[in-house]
Amino acid sequence: MTESKQNTVYLVDACSRVEKKLIEDWISDSSNGKRCSTLPIPPSRGRARPAIDPQLEAVLATDDDPLLTPLRVAWFPKTRDGIRAARVSDLWTFGDPRDPGPIRQSWIVRNSPERYRVVEADPAPLSELRGRWREASSTDSGHTIGLAEFVARQAALALERAERRLRGARYKVPRFVAEDILTRPGFRGGIAQLGAAKGDSGDAAEREATSYLAEIAATHTAYVIDLAAQLIRLLYTRGYNEELRYDHKRLEEILALGQRHPLVMLPTHKSNLDHLVLQYILYETGHPPNHTAGGINMNFFPIGPILRRSGIFFIRRTFKDNPVYKFVLQHYIDYLIEKRFSLEWYLEGGRSRSGKLLPPRFGLFANVVEAFRRGKSEDVFLIPISIAYEQIGDVGDYVAEQRGAEKQKESFGWLVGFVSKLRRKQGDIHIRFGEPLSLSEATAATKAGPGTPNEKSLTIQKIAFETAVRINRVTPITPTSLVTMALLGFGDRALTLAETAESVGDLLRYASSKELPATFPLDNVDTELIEATLAALLDSGVVTAFTDGTEAVYAIGPEQHLAAAYYRNTIIHFFVNAAIAELSLVRAAEPDVTDPLAEFWSATLRLRDLLKFEFFFAEKEAYQDELRREVEIHDPNWETRIVGGPEEVLKTLRHIRPYNAHRVLRPFLEAYRVVTDSLEHSATPAHNKSFTADCLALGQQYRLQRRINSPESISKALFGTALKLASNRGLLEGEESEVRQRRQELAGEIRDAIRYIDAIEALAKARQAGLLK
Repeated sequence: MTESKQNTVYLVDACSRVEKKLIEDWISDSSNGKRCSTLPIPPSRGRARPAIDPQLEAVLATDDDPLLTPLRVAWFPKTRDGIRAARVSDLWTFGDPRDPGPIRQSWIVRNSPERYRVVEADPAPLSELRGRWREASSTDSGHTIGLAEFVARQAALALERAERRLRGARYKVPRFVAEDILTRPGFRGGIAQLGAAKGDSGDAAEREATSYLAEIAATHTAYVIDLAAQLIRLLYTRGYNEELRYDHKRLEEILALGQRHPLVMLPTHKSNLDHLVLQYILYETGHPPNHTAGGINMNFFPIGPILRRSGIFFIRRTFKDNPVYKFVLQHYIDYLIEKRFSLEWYLEGGRSRSGKLLPPRFGLFANVVEAFRRGKSEDVFLIPISIAYEQIGDVGDYVAEQRGAEKQKESFGWLVGFVSKLRRKQGDIHIRFGEPLSLSEATAATKAGPGTPNEKSLTIQKIAFETAVRINRVTPITPTSLVTMALLGFGDRALTLAETAESVGDLLRYASSKELPATFPLDNVDTELIEATLAALLDSGVVTAFTDGTEAVYAIGPEQHLAAAYYRNTIIHFFVNAAIAELSLVRAAEPDVTDPLAEFWSATLRLRDLLKFEFFFAEKEAYQDELRREVEIHDPNWETRIVGGPEEVLKTLRHIRPYNAHRVLRPFLEAYRVVTDSLEHSATPAHNKSFTADCLALGQQYRLQRRINSPESISKALFGTALKLASNRGLLEGEESEVRQRRQELAGEIRDAIRYIDAIEALAKARQAGLLK
């Protein structure tokens, strides 16, 4: 403490006689004859915050300028294996070791004095605090509280910072969130206006807002942060290998960025473990948990209270007709951005049932962009994150849902079922971090002015789209995704280990040529790894094997094509452009084409438009550059060659290895065919739930008739995107004759694309039979 003749007033945060006695002894030992006095402030660990002590108000009303020094007793867990952290066992014994009761405090003082310490926060003169209070009171983001409450709150925050220096950065959590937000003039004024618009009194509107904020806000505690980490580790290690695979240096670089600007972490959503493993790696590297958006459906006992205290804030699925709720949520996001707390939510909204990255949801993006536009932070960085699993226990449930089953509602029974699915080891979990995206740079085009609603909406969509692209870019190829992709390319045919390795090898060479990310080396075909992957897929039932012949053969198991497709689809984005290039070359080689190069480019744009609700495509020029490079991998002079006519186009086609279109695009286009045919024949309106049932039935019929070849095309998820395309093309409403014509035109496009896929599959089979080099 700085030497000074200034009178020192110790602001004592104590919740028991034991703590008061420890602090008094500390003051006696530390004062060295200096003038000092003590005043109580509301204890931080009390079950309810009492009123401000009148003595504090009296001191603050004088003309003196004492040095105010906050004091508190910090309590610590036992040291185990060199680490001080609460454990699950503490929950069943004495409770939070950082907040012991008076009896336990006395025991610790007598028997484990190393487990407590009197914490002295940085002192401040009263004059300085009075100036800060006046400055904060003059802004919309300030407050409407008195000086005494302001001083008490600043003392508590200073003690939090001092205590955090002892405990570590992982316990950096916000304090006084509700108190701070609810007392801001801008917030109070906005709520009053919204209440008046509904005819509510000011008090009624304030109570409604207070209720919504309590429903939304996370309430971190150090105890639950520790316990959650222990529980997460126990949970994920039941089903996966203990070591989480991620680049520690890359994570530290990103978190260093968060020291200057708020971060928004945006992971993929494949499993209910996604947030948990991300939270765990933050914990094990000594960093605080993110403020993570969770659906209100997860706020059930006993998991809801634990999630909230470990950093989850809960939001409703829909609230577009509730302006007060929207206002409260926006100001909560504003607060977190302003205070530089990291946020997290799933870019896709819900878990992907198909395996590929879903289109982004824009709601929370809009909240963060709005907070940034209104100056809550100089910049905000979006962090794209891909979380990849060798296998996922929930895939069976996803398959059932794609075939028409209802999603199981979250409950305690659901939680038990989820944990039980982790009884079998399912390999590694890989976490990859994409290139951070600066909101300042991303919004530069519209930052000069407020922007129209359409401009704001377009900006948000572009930011979300770019984030999704960066996630896909770092999503790693796993052995499971590659093996399932190889097997699905052969339909119902079984392959030997050597044939599987050959097919995987073709994919590996392609991936290596493009330097795609992977969890294993791409430079050689590891037969042992392929065999181990087949064994794991056999264990989960996705693959079957016949071993009674001269050698074992492997195939996708009965009714398991959707499960296999799920793993393939996690990496499908890497192969979509190549597949489109193949189909466009087939079209360019047809006899009626007079300008093969021009027709190639026209075909690529038609296919891009046909599949725009499935995949993330670049803008037109960048997309064409990507397609050009795809073909150059196989034939560097292809653009010059194919001008020569159909035979030259076929030469380029024969250079391609491997062929991808039949195993990448067939399921999507055959699903689209089922939907367009259902629109033509079904009497059920397309927006009706039973229309999906009609599509499932028609798809099954077509599969039995061999009118479609891909079992994974019979999928609610694919039917859903087909309906989006149908709506975009004006196929769901309008004048009957025009709608019928548009439906016929789309059906023709789809039939043509499937015909091109048939041609590529014929070439692939010819190569497999040794008829094509």
